[in-house]
Amino acid sequence: MDPFTTHVGHAVPLRRSDVDTDQIIPSDWLKRVERTGFGAGLFSEWREDPAFVLNDARYADASVLVAGENFGTGSSREHAVWALTDFGFRAVVSSRFADIFRSNALKGGLLPVQLPADVVDALMAAVEADPALQVTVDLEARELRAGDLVAAFPLDHITRWRHMEGLADIGLTLRQEPDIAAYEAVRPPHLPTTAPVA
Repeated sequence: MDPFTTHVGHAVPLRRSDVDTDQIIPSDWLKRVERTGFGAGLFSEWREDPAFVLNDARYADASVLVAGENFGTGSSREHAVWALTDFGFRAVVSSRFADIFRSNALKGGLLPVQLPADVVDALMAAVEADPALQVTVDLEARELRAGDLVAAFPLDHITRWRHMEGLADIGLTLRQEPDIAAYEAVRPPHLPTTAPVA
């Protein structure tokens, strides 16, 4: 996972609520065995409509998705997060996230920024009025800034620290590698081990 301290980018307004993971990445894209390449399938059914916002050239380089409430509902597929990050998004802003999507996002390096509904609406309107508006997601300050809009967002200390350090679950475990190796070196041979079989 890449470290995330402050991200500055453009945003795309997705004026849809209750967006579920099957809409984010339709099930026919779930046949891939690697974590890459899912960006092509992001909102693929909606992208068939030329008027869909991700087809609007003004938002071509957007790295922050601003969505309606209840984003990421439905099945627990991690592929939804992989599709969003593979497409280039670093953060998703909504007034409410499905719990499993939020958990998958935080483990997958995508920052879910939860703000009050009126603030999300104001941000969406600002981005629609000016697609070149720069949006700053400042994880250190736990703050989103865009033009005159400044809003704090909640995130617990441990999750914030892990994102700023770029530590997914495996990376966090690997920080203990010397202790793990020392333990394995004296472990009785009849017990299970992580050492490769000779």
